[in-house]
Amino acid sequence: MMNMIASGEAAKAFAHSVGADADEELVRIGDMAKTYGVTLRTLRFYEDKGLLNPKRDGSTRLYTHRDRARLKLILLGRKVGFTLRDVKHMMDLYDPSGSNSKQLKVTLDKSEKQMSRLVKQRATIEEAIGELGAAIESVRGLLAERQQGAKA
Repeated sequence: MMNMIASGEAAKAFAHSVGADADEELVRIGDMAKTYGVTLRTLRFYEDKGLLNPKRDGSTRLYTHRDRARLKLILLGRKVGFTLRDVKHMMDLYDPSGSNSKQLKVTLDKSEKQMSRLVKQRATIEEAIGELGAAIESVRGLLAERQQGAKA
């Protein structure tokens, strides 16, 4: 079985046999999860959805640099509120030999729409915080009055 990070001649031979760059570090699923703060189940879920495509050494999943880059994009996309479908669509438009103009246009369009949604959500949240703050102050005042009345 491979060490935490696949290395040495055996790892290079394995990487070459699965189509990875022979000098590329292959990372096992546990280390991938720990590095990015996700669960093993999350990584397997992303794989099932076609977002990640780890190499295999028997039943061991080995993640390439490409997988790590894709996971960073997935996590960023989720953090800013994109659906996994949106993230996959944007990543699938990537063409390593092309200009990626379509990918950039789609990403910009989706990002601008998401920014608009987030700004509206922030306004709604700020309004709710203001109203809740006022309610808390009102309840504190009522409680203080009742405590004063009970002492008299």
